Amino acid sequence: MKYVVFDLETQNVFSEVNSSDPTALDISVAGIYDMNTDTYTTVVVDELSTIWPIIEQADALVGYNSNHFDLPLLNKYYPGDLSTIKSIDILESIKLSLGRRVRLDDVAKATIGSKKNADGLQAVRWWREGKIDDIKRYCQQDVKVTAKVFNYALTNGHVRVKEGYKNKEVPIDTSDWKILDKPSGLTHSLPF
Repeated sequence: MKYVVFDLETQNVFSEVNSSDPTALDISVAGIYDMNTDTYTTVVVDELSTIWPIIEQADALVGYNSNHFDLPLLNKYYPGDLSTIKSIDILESIKLSLGRRVRLDDVAKATIGSKKNADGLQAVRWWREGKIDDIKRYCQQDVKVTAKVFNYALTNGHVRVKEGYKNKEVPIDTSDWKILDKPSGLTHSLPF
């Protein structure tokens, strides 16, 4: 399977757009990791077209809270329909097992001993301050952390979350993650 891990940062926040719909926001930076080629690509919003060919070759898009947030927002910019590509949302799998949502940072610390280096609100501030390189580094770090958590879950069938002073093992059913869905008429941005 060709997995592409992705994450987005935004130029604004929900309270500024008076909506909880992710498509009301604007992308500042997008980061992807092509697991087959071991290649990271991080771009600003006006360079999004450079990542479409990589995304279009994916058997599955992997993210954290991606079905609710990242995928709908990215699809707003994509000239086709990204919802026809298999989507693996690690947070959805955790919530199914644990019964609640858990921050990526908390899962990463307990599972792989790594953490994020900032947060989405800081990324919005950096955008306004013109600190694009800081946003790119942060987004790429989020993608790396997500990829490591994904690999861990895929290999071990669980992640860990901190509960009190201990890390709790949360089983994750990854069997569907390994199944190749047949493409269902994906509209590509490039001719094939």
